[in-house]
Amino acid sequence: MITVGVEEEYLLVDPGTGLPVPKLDAVRAAAGLDPVTTEGEVQAELLQAQVEVATPVCTDLGEVGGHLLRLRHAIGSAAERIGCRAALTGAAPVKADVRVPVTRKTRYLQMRGHAPRLVDEQLINGMHVHAAVPDRAMGVDVLNRIRVWLPTLLAMSGNSPLWEGRETGFASWRTLIFGRWPVSGPTPVFAGVDDYDRRVAALVESGVIADTRQVYWQARLSETYPTVEIRCADVQLRADDAVMFAGIVRALVAAAVRDATSEAPLPECPQELLHAATWQAARHGMSGPLVGPCGGRHSARDAVALLMRHIGSALEEAGDTREVTSLVHRLLRDGAPAERQRRAMAEGGLPALIDLITTQSTAP
Repeated sequence: MITVGVEEEYLLVDPGTGLPVPKLDAVRAAAGLDPVTTEGEVQAELLQAQVEVATPVCTDLGEVGGHLLRLRHAIGSAAERIGCRAALTGAAPVKADVRVPVTRKTRYLQMRGHAPRLVDEQLINGMHVHAAVPDRAMGVDVLNRIRVWLPTLLAMSGNSPLWEGRETGFASWRTLIFGRWPVSGPTPVFAGVDDYDRRVAALVESGVIADTRQVYWQARLSETYPTVEIRCADVQLRADDAVMFAGIVRALVAAAVRDATSEAPLPECPQELLHAATWQAARHGMSGPLVGPCGGRHSARDAVALLMRHIGSALEEAGDTREVTSLVHRLLRDGAPAERQRRAMAEGGLPALIDLITTQSTAP
């Protein structure tokens, strides 16, 4: 069984205005007093208005959901105790002109010096899924095989339609903001693990990025764990939607390992077309046409159907079919979370939006 772990990033906001507030240290301290959290599960992020949580290694989706609910409740409760809220949104819907302070780590301060405006606007939150692989060589083969499916995952996850108090026209504005870093977007194809290591080393040696942790491809080998890390999704409003993505990612990785073992040919999609597919997914989410894994034009519903057919046997083998498919059906019925944000803003304005994106963190 392939093990998984999930990381989620949350935004700390003022409950009245929705503006980001730099209370990371206070929230981490308050959350650390909660007996349901352990050391390492609540982590600092780039800006002081963000906090990250990380689940332990999990063997089944029930564990993933239980840990996410526990951590969301701990952070949400800690935030409320110190007068702010934890927001489950891919991008800050409103922000002030005043800079949010950078967390005082050397690499974060260096990033601010290197690209100050980019750092100032990193008020964005993702969801990262780690899936175990047998070794780094297989991990690179997995990256080569799953890359064509990540635009569909991105479309399903879109949860950042608002920025600076206005509609962006995108389901995932986070993707556009994050895509401005020099090494970001779709993962390239690699000839093998040596090729991967050589090309990453060349990027660092160029001086454009400071270290390998600034390789921000949508999927990469983890520097810390024996995993591939899929980073394309916005953080989710609902914990069970995050569980759905964990199940899909695990199945994608299992299918890729199966295909690599049987020496099935790699799926072909030129890098420029994959970039276009990513932009299209960020633009429309589940509300417009998407570019499928082979480059064809599809409705969002049909693109998801292709994905589910591709991973069907892997879901069955993991015992995840019923849970994942029921959650996918709900997504197809209700739309991606970006649509829920838009409806809240249209029907109740900023107060309704703030309520939507912050009550999810403490919901049972």
